[in-house]
Amino acid sequence: MSAEVAVRGAVVEALRGDALLMAGLNGLFDGAAGRASAPYGVVGESLAADWGAKEVEGRELTLTVSLFDVGEKPARLAALLTRVDAVLSALEGGEGWRVVSARLLRSRLSRTGARDRWQALADYRLRVVREPSA
Repeated sequence: MSAEVAVRGAVVEALRGDALLMAGLNGLFDGAAGRASAPYGVVGESLAADWGAKEVEGRELTLTVSLFDVGEKPARLAALLTRVDAVLSALEGGEGWRVVSARLLRSRLSRTGARDRWQALADYRLRVVREPSA
């Protein structure tokens, strides 16, 4: 399985498996959320690049996690972003790929066009290598 699909699936599973994060969200979606009600999260766009070496197959993945909330202030998003960071920092990998490092590249917080809505986006860089077959 490709690193992009395997690691993305592991990210979604790990985020959904975090009880503290999910206690603060109405749902976490893989891709477009459709008709979700805030607060909710989305694992969005992912990009991949080669990160291999001699005899080591590796990928560098950039993955965006977005959180959406309502309210006058974005205070609740801060706690949710902290949980996302904790989950991704502890991610081990999935389906034949091992996470070597997971780092926050940048995050953004902004009001959306809708009244009293906030969006937080966090871009993560995950470097992964293929596990040797047994």
